[in-house]
Amino acid sequence: MRHWRPQPTKIIGIGTNYRRHAEEMGRPIPPVPKVFLKPPSALIGHGEDIVLPTSSSCVHHEAELGVVIGRRCKDVRPEEAAEVIAGYCCVNDVTARDHQRADGVFARAKGFDSFCPAGPALVSGLDVRDLSVECWVNGRQRQAGRTSDLIFDVPQLVSFVSAIMTLEEGDLICTGTPSGVDVLLPGDQVEIRIEGVGCLSNGVVQGL
Repeated sequence: MRHWRPQPTKIIGIGTNYRRHAEEMGRPIPPVPKVFLKPPSALIGHGEDIVLPTSSSCVHHEAELGVVIGRRCKDVRPEEAAEVIAGYCCVNDVTARDHQRADGVFARAKGFDSFCPAGPALVSGLDVRDLSVECWVNGRQRQAGRTSDLIFDVPQLVSFVSAIMTLEEGDLICTGTPSGVDVLLPGDQVEIRIEGVGCLSNGVVQGL
């Protein structure tokens, strides 16, 4: 079976967007969405391997709902967001946490090749206001949250991001991760499971 994955011009991440994850990280609730970018070269699909860089000893999984933009748009109002969304997918916003802490910015920590698994399907017409978002590693649950715990919901995110930058067809917004992020090790099998969307599965290997 051939699985789908997005083909964005850009990948937009949102930091600290679940209330319980903010508590877990000891961070205050942000007054506006915390926006960062991941390069399209970080993308891999369902069944492909996450490659751990030799420069990091602390790489975390982050289960996220992905929002795929359906057409070029700018300055979208929240009530118009559904009109520009093509659908939803599972995303793993893989992060080298030690680099993030050392750098104080996200580009290196989140930009390695293979650090954005996405898929396995594009699901449209879904009510995403209260979906379960889970991460399982080697058959054990690590993360379990619900999109109802989002600080900024999908319409708010589409509106906020599109006020900053023009969104192109295929662009991917990663909406943030619930609590429970943890370390990935070589040989792990990681699954991102989102209610109504599917299960994104990737192996983990050590880079050379």
